[in-house]
Amino acid sequence: MNPHLFTEGEPIRDERAPDGPIAERWDERRFGGRLVNPANRRKLSVIVVGTGLAGGSAAATLGELGYQVRSFCYQDSPRRAHSIAAQGGINAAKNYRGDGDSVHRLFYDTVKGGDYRSRESNVYRLAQVSVEIIDQCVAQGVPFAREYGGLLDTRSFGGVQVSRTFYARGQTGQQLLLGAYQALERQVAAGTVEMFTRHEMLELIVVDGVARGIVARDMVTGEIETHTADAVVLASGGYGNVYFLSTNAKGCNVTATWRAHRKGALFANPCYTQIHPTCIPQSGEHQSKLTLMSESLRNDGRVWVPASRGDGRAPGEIPEDERDYYLERLYPSFGNLVPRDIASRAAKNVCDEGRGVGPGGLGVYLDFADAIGRLGRGAVADKYGNLFEMYERITGEDPFEVPMRIYPAVHYTMGGLWVDYDLRSTIPGLFVIGEANFSDHGANRLGASALMQGLADGYFVLPNTISDYLADGPFEKIGDDHEAVVAARAAVGERIERLLSIDGDRTPDSFHRELGALMWEYCGMERTDEGLRKALDRIRELRAEFWSGVKVPGENEELNQALEKAGRIADFFELAELMCVDALHRTESCGGHFRAESQTPEGEALRDDENFAYVAAWEYTGTGEAPVLHKENLEYENVKMVQRSYK
Repeated sequence: MNPHLFTEGEPIRDERAPDGPIAERWDERRFGGRLVNPANRRKLSVIVVGTGLAGGSAAATLGELGYQVRSFCYQDSPRRAHSIAAQGGINAAKNYRGDGDSVHRLFYDTVKGGDYRSRESNVYRLAQVSVEIIDQCVAQGVPFAREYGGLLDTRSFGGVQVSRTFYARGQTGQQLLLGAYQALERQVAAGTVEMFTRHEMLELIVVDGVARGIVARDMVTGEIETHTADAVVLASGGYGNVYFLSTNAKGCNVTATWRAHRKGALFANPCYTQIHPTCIPQSGEHQSKLTLMSESLRNDGRVWVPASRGDGRAPGEIPEDERDYYLERLYPSFGNLVPRDIASRAAKNVCDEGRGVGPGGLGVYLDFADAIGRLGRGAVADKYGNLFEMYERITGEDPFEVPMRIYPAVHYTMGGLWVDYDLRSTIPGLFVIGEANFSDHGANRLGASALMQGLADGYFVLPNTISDYLADGPFEKIGDDHEAVVAARAAVGERIERLLSIDGDRTPDSFHRELGALMWEYCGMERTDEGLRKALDRIRELRAEFWSGVKVPGENEELNQALEKAGRIADFFELAELMCVDALHRTESCGGHFRAESQTPEGEALRDDENFAYVAAWEYTGTGEAPVLHKENLEYENVKMVQRSYK
């Protein structure tokens, strides 16, 4: 490895993870943490950035506990957070089906699904809390699907052999977010939460090494505002939009977490990106985002391609014996319900062989003919109707009549700011929850676990751990005239002025599209040493071209979406470089991160536990400077590390 790419620093350790039997650690931590009495909570303030499942549930819960909460989102309403787009379901170890599920099995499936690159303590806690999440959401009135007798229904998702995924048709994220939103709005009405919509966080305020507030831009007026508090919680989601084309909403960005990273918060496993196998294929160069089709469709849809290369016949004209149901053939134990990384790579492989379908041969079929024949059209419509309708609206094809076409696309990001067991970052006073942190999913997220982590962190984990930090209060009040606040505000103003003054000849979107194509080609589903080095060189060139050639029309003192995009892409450039360095240094294949140089004789991902069983936590040293790598060794006491097999 080239020494100039990074330097290695001191190892890092999670100092707050309890010892002892894994099933007792969360109870022990809750009991051992200090509490804040109700009268004192009213004197303490918390800023929460983001109103998705993690941020919305956290702000609502902290408000209900009596803290003074300020909640920020860049959308025009908290309920427009991207969590609303999640479709398929949320996992919980309720074992209503009596099919062998348990907290320990959910823990095991999640560690194995993450390819043994997640923390045991965090994942076990997630499995424990999952049971409470369902009860909480049912009490809120979330309309989970129910069986004929009235019991909550479940279905299977990839990477497991039990039925543990609770769902609300194909709108699970929407219904869960509305539950969190109504809890949040109740606290807004009660006066414990103050809501700031159309506000984008552009800087973290750090006073004497402690996070004490944020600088935000009012996206309607352009006013730069400073907000201070006793603690800051980032719940700003993932960074999949670094690839330009992804399943994320166009507004999703890395700025909140990246500004914290630049101030000293370590960024962990940035190259860990989930590729979702069930997306509607790109239709042309004009496209600016991709649409997800829920993984739940793989319960009843069968994935196949023509057995022969270059078979251009319509799917209905290809007889059964000339089709390759490749997931069922390669992975008979799990079939179409293999984990997302396995299904995505398998789809790429058959398309690379020339057996893909649709425009450019970049697609495979997801066929419901068998399910419709077995269950009837009405039953399939009841389970997946809104997903079928969405697919037809986008493609003009009716999935009841012809198979869906799907192809892998960037979805969730497992990397994020490093946090300990209490969800504290390496900056005191800064907590990070949901997709914005790295903690629970390892190198690959199993389906239906993102909603689980967001709500677990917001409703149950953070409220129990932040009190231990806030118990040190009361804290010194920080005014707008404090030198650290003034400096942070000035830095934001200077950056905005710089972007507006370049007056080049390229739009922010054109730079973003080129960066995304680079990342997908060289740091996407398959990576090589040569390709990653090529990407690094070009990213650095492109970043320099951006800062000399981007054109941002208009002014700051107005609604200016070009300015918003330019600020976000500037941070994406720096993130992209770190992602490639992280991917380059990790010379193993792991989860969805396939290094061509590291594979089994069958072409599966080959881990290197001797050299890479650690979390890579990166320290920022300056733009264009070599980052510092801090390793957190991963120890497995309850699950044995083995080569993953879903055959």
